Amino acid sequence: MQTPRLEGLKNRIAGLTPVRPFGRVASVDGTYLMVAGLGQNVRMGDQLRLVRSRGAALGGEVLKIAAGGVMMLPDDALEGVALGDKVFLMPEAQIAPHAGWIGRVIDPYGLPLDGRALHGGPELRPIHARPPDPASRRRLGARLGTGLVLFNTMLPIVRGQRIGLFAGSGVGKTSLLGHLARKMEADVVVVALVGERGRELRDFVDDVMGPEGMARSVVVAATSDRSPLVRRRCPAAAMAIAEHFRDQGLQVLLLTDSITRLADAHREVAVAGGEVPALRGYPPSMAHMIMSLCERAGPGPETGGDITAIYTVLVAGSDMNEPVADVLRGVLDGHVVLERAIAERGRFPAVNVLRSVSRSLPECATERENARIGLARKLLSAYHGSETMIKAGLYSAGGDPVLDQAVQVFDKLDGLIAQQEDSIDKSFARLEVVLREAEAFRPKSKPLARPPAARPQPRP
Repeated sequence: MQTPRLEGLKNRIAGLTPVRPFGRVASVDGTYLMVAGLGQNVRMGDQLRLVRSRGAALGGEVLKIAAGGVMMLPDDALEGVALGDKVFLMPEAQIAPHAGWIGRVIDPYGLPLDGRALHGGPELRPIHARPPDPASRRRLGARLGTGLVLFNTMLPIVRGQRIGLFAGSGVGKTSLLGHLARKMEADVVVVALVGERGRELRDFVDDVMGPEGMARSVVVAATSDRSPLVRRRCPAAAMAIAEHFRDQGLQVLLLTDSITRLADAHREVAVAGGEVPALRGYPPSMAHMIMSLCERAGPGPETGGDITAIYTVLVAGSDMNEPVADVLRGVLDGHVVLERAIAERGRFPAVNVLRSVSRSLPECATERENARIGLARKLLSAYHGSETMIKAGLYSAGGDPVLDQAVQVFDKLDGLIAQQEDSIDKSFARLEVVLREAEAFRPKSKPLARPPAARPQPRP
């Protein structure tokens, strides 16, 4: 039996060739290079490697091909690049995931970021792969326990489902992802961190994920200082790793934070290649790029596992109609909206249940469970529809039976959303207790007011 080190070495040897095409730097223009001499050897998206006359080698990607040469977008600063420097054509962008990667932090090229040696597996996988054949994919699977009453009841997540998490900054999005990475049912968790601040990576791994989450997770990170090429590659590399474990028959949870920063990185690359911005500054290819990535997740073929995916989107001012949010919402199987107003009053996760939808309903729940979920949403809607009147003291019991029930149990129902519970059955039992209290509530009837007695009229 070969060890992981020998398997990785075998792949590296297989990638060696006696002859490798190369060209030379013909011009340096702002953030990109023109390379002459590669001719017919290159294709769009190929990887290049520039050997600088001063400093370390510089990677990059073919962004445009013209008669006079090839445009190369580098993945680092251009200091030290000189005319005539050699640019080599590299093998196809691939990655070799391995079970030994679980518990590790890597970059989008499969290199370790935690200071320890990392060995690849026996199989090289392309970064940009096709999704499974639609006709061979399974349907959405069974409901998954999440460790939160909210997602165990009113917003269920099932195997192979793709959910969008729409939130502004500072409303508990990262904490919610960490909780799902630790508690949600899955064999392997793959986390893609796109454009995160460097200091936050250590906090996420040590505090948010913790030993419990990292024991079954692979974290792929491209911090905000990396080039847009590296940041754009990060979710695709994480998807390739998730596909590796899915093809082994495992249930995979994929967490991507965030699609907005992925779209920003793609915009930088596309604009450098000459694409004209169209959708509020985003190029037209942004929509296809996001949809192609998301379609790779979901239920697997009959012989494999599934990839249950959660994608985060940064929405400014809760604008669900901005381009990235609009594109992603149309391709997913549900969306969860986090609101700042809810976070400010101290309830976490700060999910607005009424604005959130899980498209796994009603199929994933029984008739009884669907009825109870519908009643809970009805009570929340009744309360929020009259919240201003209630807080102003204008509410009077007895006028609307549904509103009376909503006012009676709102605090308990709102608190239930934040409670943790691993068992789905126990989560529904907690919800049932609150709903029965609402159904049993009857406001005290007020005595009818008597008309004032008529005063005796003085005789004339």
